[in-house]
Amino acid sequence: MIDLINVNKSYNEFAVLKNINLSVKKGETLAIIGASGSGKSTLLKLMIGLQRPTSGEIWIKQQEISKLDEMQLDKIRLTMGMVFQYSALFDSMTVAENIGFGLTEHSDLSTAEIDKIVDEKLALVGLEKFKEYMPNELSGGMKKRVSLARAIAFEPEIILYDEPSSGLDPIMAGKIDKLIKYTQQQMGVTSVVVTHDMDSAYYIADRIAMIYNGEIIALGNAQIIKNSDDERVQEFISGGRIIR
Repeated sequence: MIDLINVNKSYNEFAVLKNINLSVKKGETLAIIGASGSGKSTLLKLMIGLQRPTSGEIWIKQQEISKLDEMQLDKIRLTMGMVFQYSALFDSMTVAENIGFGLTEHSDLSTAEIDKIVDEKLALVGLEKFKEYMPNELSGGMKKRVSLARAIAFEPEIILYDEPSSGLDPIMAGKIDKLIKYTQQQMGVTSVVVTHDMDSAYYIADRIAMIYNGEIIALGNAQIIKNSDDERVQEFISGGRIIR
């Protein structure tokens, strides 16, 4: 579903990502962990075509996207959803308008059909009563759930998440994790989740990749990551609390 082959990304002389080789299977959830500034969010931007690699290939659904123009990229993006770290809702739109925006702009559905989809997605994230609210009337956790509802409104095959539980209390973070699991188990969505939350990564992910200084230094299921003999991995997953 997603394949990165020898991907490098540099800004001027600074290498952010170095020789990344990574595959995500259809229906799989991959968590990407690593310290701030290690290149995790850049990786997501490359996958959705917001940035282009300095070199290498990025394949989405058997199409190499790094050389596509914006019109061609938009067709690929219509099969993808993105949940941004800070939700990225339109401040001037209601919750319902935010969720239905993509459908209004990129589909031939009637207003009634869009309203029905919006209601379904709001029910899924438990925000049925907040349809006419404005973003500034919502808590951080509610904004994240609206962002997720917007991402799944188009029934995407792929969803990319940038720190979906960042800034949330443990209960709300758990609700977001359950929604991510739901999209995989009930909708067959392929997900890539950037996170610092190891409890979340262990819960939602089939595999976990750790990036360190722009390189993937560990990749595997939760048990493989927990048992890694790489000190850099152990330091990160333990929060630097390794007793030597």
